[in-house]
This record gives sequence, structure tokens and C-alpha cells, in this order.
Amino acid sequence: MRWKQFFTPVQSMNSEEAREFMSGKTLDEFTLLDVRQPGEYEKQHIPGSKLIPVGELDKRLDELDPHKPVLIY
Repeated sequence: MRWKQFFTPVQSMNSEEAREFMSGKTLDEFTLLDVRQPGEYEKQHIPGSKLIPVGELDKRLDELDPHKPVLIY
């Protein structure tokens, strides 16, 4: 998948590490990106997350701020 090249270096985190990273930050300081399908997002998502399905990611990278960390789930 070509889009992976835009997210390097990549660091993996577990859910506790992600919570810790987000703690004390506003959504202006990072992007929380949901890459699931719209139906999954509608059923349940993390408040403040942005939906870009993984299949559309390479065409929609311009919607992400390159100066902010991106947490993807």
C-alpha cells in the first residue's frame, strides 16, 4: 500500500499508550484517524476522530495536517 510511505517513521502503541499520549492534549495538537468503513464508524467511534477509510487514504492525504502527529485506528 503506497500510503504507508507517508506515515514514516511509524511507532506502534497499545491502547493505554494512546490514552496517555492523548491525555492533556486537545484535538488541535494531533489527528485521530479512523480508517474503518463508514458503517463501522457510524456504529461507534472515538469522539473527535476523522474518518478516512483505508481504501481512500492515498487519495485524501491532503486532508491531514502534515505538521501534527496522526494516531490511526
